[in-house]
Amino acid sequence: METLLVGAGVISLLLGVLALGSWVFAGLVIVAMLSLWGLGDFDANRIGLILSKILFRAANSWELSAIPLFILMGELIFRSDISERLFRGLTPLTRRLPGGILHTNVLGCTLFAAVSGSSAATTATIGKITTRELAQRRYDRSLSIGSLAGAGSLGLLIPPSIVMIVYGVQAEVSISKLFMAGVLPGLVIAALYVGYVALRSLLDPSVAPKTEDTGTGVFQALCDLAPVLGLIVIVIGAIYSGIATPSEAAAVGCAATLVLLLWERQLTISLFIEALRGALISAVMVCSLLVAAALLSTAMGYLHLPSELAGWIADQAFSPVALLLAMALFYVLLGLFLDGISITVMSLPITLPIIVQAGYDPLWFGVFLVIMVELGQITPPVGFNLFVLQGLTGESIGRVALAAAPFFVLMCLAALIISLWPGIVLWLPTVLSG
Repeated sequence: METLLVGAGVISLLLGVLALGSWVFAGLVIVAMLSLWGLGDFDANRIGLILSKILFRAANSWELSAIPLFILMGELIFRSDISERLFRGLTPLTRRLPGGILHTNVLGCTLFAAVSGSSAATTATIGKITTRELAQRRYDRSLSIGSLAGAGSLGLLIPPSIVMIVYGVQAEVSISKLFMAGVLPGLVIAALYVGYVALRSLLDPSVAPKTEDTGTGVFQALCDLAPVLGLIVIVIGAIYSGIATPSEAAAVGCAATLVLLLWERQLTISLFIEALRGALISAVMVCSLLVAAALLSTAMGYLHLPSELAGWIADQAFSPVALLLAMALFYVLLGLFLDGISITVMSLPITLPIIVQAGYDPLWFGVFLVIMVELGQITPPVGFNLFVLQGLTGESIGRVALAAAPFFVLMCLAALIISLWPGIVLWLPTVLSG
């Protein structure tokens, strides 16, 4: 009971600080400090020492370097005619589908997730390209934002994924097999999103106005998509060939984009400066949120909230099905106020032995855990995709969260699907490694 009261207190405090209209970064830091002071009885000197160390460690993380590089890559694409060609290429392929080019949010995020490894980078980069275009074509604002919030979370599931790497190291599971295991579930979630957008459009055609037929054929569409597809192939090749890490591959992607723009004589000093300025603004927004989340996660760790919640679950002696439901609820609750990596690091030493003892495959559980972490990306009050989209669109957190709610339900459905048919997760690693 005491643990639940502490958790409720932290969430209430966070909601209260954000309701005052403070910057999200500042709000997370304030809540971390007040939680340690008010709920943990830490003195000011100790709080300052703890947070200063975490601030430096989180800001000095090598994984964060991929975010500004991928955002810069997206800014360069956005400010050249490559983004227009992207839409010209995707329009003939999606125009006849119910929902039209709304599907570019899902398709774009699915493709970019295969090169970013970051949900925030995927959401920010694709959002920079699609939000303006969809608004100009008068597509439904809520469905546009919601589909982008949901699809952007695929950056955690479709390999490469930083969370999967953390899980693989802690659980001593093959990271390459984890990458293979994430492919089909990621495509299942993307298919659910496409189906939902199509269904909404059939029920209410006003959410997706008919796109004018430009007469572009499939071959011309593929030619328009070639620059983006080529960049994706370059980045994927750099990662899966072992030549580069995801962060290094982000640099390769930026370099390839610059070469492409030089080749097409589009790279000018003004374009490059504008891209750097835009990337700086977006990257500072995203990275500051991640650093602030690390501070809040540390505060939660000192309050022993994640470990006590997990310990309470272990003491209940649930059946395998009830245990899985309890785990799902546990991770959804943690996702309300912790980032994915922190959730994994803090909870896994306790939850993994319980799951293995209940008979679940640790490889399968890794994918299930990532889906649970993805849910946290689109749930307030600390849903990072929501904050990214708030910065990109200027909408309130409440409206962005409401737009993302249907995609939260669809992701829960995906978790249920892989629970009923675990072969969706295990088939590809078995075939490719066998």
